[in-house]
Amino acid sequence: MAQKGVQLDRETFSCSICLDLLKDPVTTSCGHSYCMKCIKGFWDGEDEKEIHSCPQCRQSFTPRPVLLKNTMLAALVEELKKTGLQAAPADLCYAGAEDVACDVCTGRKLRACKSCLMCSISYCEKHLQLHYESPAFEKHKLVEPSKKLQENICSRHDEVMKLFCRTDQQSICYLCSVDEHKGHDTVSAAAERTERQRELEGSRLNIQQRIQDGEKEVKRLQQEVQAVNGSADKAVEDSEKTFTELIRLMQKRSSDVKQQLRSQQKREVSRVRELQEKLEQEISELKGRDAELKLLSLTEDHNQFLLSYRSLPALSEATHSSSTNIRPLSYFEDVTAALSAVRDKLQDVLREEWTNVSSTEVDVLLSAAEPATRAGFFRYSQEITLDPNTAGTYLVLSEGSRKATYMKQHQSYSSHPDGFTGYSQVLSRESLTGRCYWEVERRGGEVYVAVAYKNISRAGSRGECGFGFNDKSWSLICNQNSYTFRHNNINTPVSGPQSSRVGVYLDHRAGILSFYSVSETMTLLHRVQTTFTRPLHAGVMLYPNGATAEFCKLK
Repeated sequence: MAQKGVQLDRETFSCSICLDLLKDPVTTSCGHSYCMKCIKGFWDGEDEKEIHSCPQCRQSFTPRPVLLKNTMLAALVEELKKTGLQAAPADLCYAGAEDVACDVCTGRKLRACKSCLMCSISYCEKHLQLHYESPAFEKHKLVEPSKKLQENICSRHDEVMKLFCRTDQQSICYLCSVDEHKGHDTVSAAAERTERQRELEGSRLNIQQRIQDGEKEVKRLQQEVQAVNGSADKAVEDSEKTFTELIRLMQKRSSDVKQQLRSQQKREVSRVRELQEKLEQEISELKGRDAELKLLSLTEDHNQFLLSYRSLPALSEATHSSSTNIRPLSYFEDVTAALSAVRDKLQDVLREEWTNVSSTEVDVLLSAAEPATRAGFFRYSQEITLDPNTAGTYLVLSEGSRKATYMKQHQSYSSHPDGFTGYSQVLSRESLTGRCYWEVERRGGEVYVAVAYKNISRAGSRGECGFGFNDKSWSLICNQNSYTFRHNNINTPVSGPQSSRVGVYLDHRAGILSFYSVSETMTLLHRVQTTFTRPLHAGVMLYPNGATAEFCKLK
């Protein structure tokens, strides 16, 4: 308890500005004591306001008081020094090698709790109080303690760099803007930070979309592994039954075929798993990059943010595609069929037919990869023209039947059994199979970019007719500010950048239908994985008056 009392005495005789024992103590008329040098320095900063105040209680003095040394207090401080208790209280946090030290503390420095971007100084908790209490500091920007404050100071003019030169892509002070950067495109560091922050958030959205696409692809590859394994197991089972029937004559051949199937199974599973591992590695790297960008986005120091942002490496292109075609239990059917034929012909034709069995190539390859660039899609470009016999009566076709426009007036088309009577929609002349790509330029209103079977209903306004309202059509609904995918009257919200042009990719054999937002880059909006049972036709549906959709000529 005696030690506690001494500690309290020491705090009583400490200056609240420098937090050290009083040196040449002076006392203001409000009763608070300070080092003469500390209070004079504080009031020097208030001279221009012609009103001087106590740093602790904020009492004002006019004019500036003339302070004399408090001899009694000075004697008491000297007596306290003789006790040998000059060390700071044990519960104060001293700055270590890795900490940011308070720039105001004398002697052994305390750990800073905030840095001021305006002052370019770091403060401990006690020295920071003036920033909270004095109106003169209320516009100062406080951030987490930083050792890089001097990087915010212009080396040429010794001023805080509050501006950013877009011409030279560097932070500058206000003197630079009228000196070597005069006439350049300059903005505040905060404004530049806001714009770069938007770019950063865009990068994060792109990364998150790629992570999501990658995770979907991993799941599809896992299904592919299961399909390969299931198909291989079924083929092995069938081959064993066949050779069991042949018993002695086919015993050796049974072993050979089993080994062939397992070997090919191993190769294909290994191939698919290699793709899976690559995707998982890319997902992991993207998550790490996302975390790095998230941390950067939280940086409060504009200049540090801009410096770090410019040094970010470019994001690598995605290496995967969503083109896995799963055909369960069909991978080894050629082998099974060949073995059945061998069984029927027995030993007389065994030598002749065995060559066919052993050389049968099992088609386990993944379907051709979906292109990664727009130029790649152009290899499968399909010229689309619209069939006027299918056009709804509020549509006008132009540009060589490549463009449809919704008109408020009913058009006087001759009646045709293929025409849509309840919806303002139209189908293409061309039937689509294989791999195809086309683009639709849309303007105004609501535009449905669709594909449908030719046998979709034409009469009436029931769900059997409208694109996306039934199981015979698939449609991307494009509004001014949103996308929605519809199939079999089920709506799926779609997120992605708005663009007047939509790209459509069809791999009929693989059962893949993809919609893209097309601008300077291509962004996947939605992908369908299904089984198409017959040829498809491209189509559009428009509403209201003035809405247009044109199938573009692709070079």
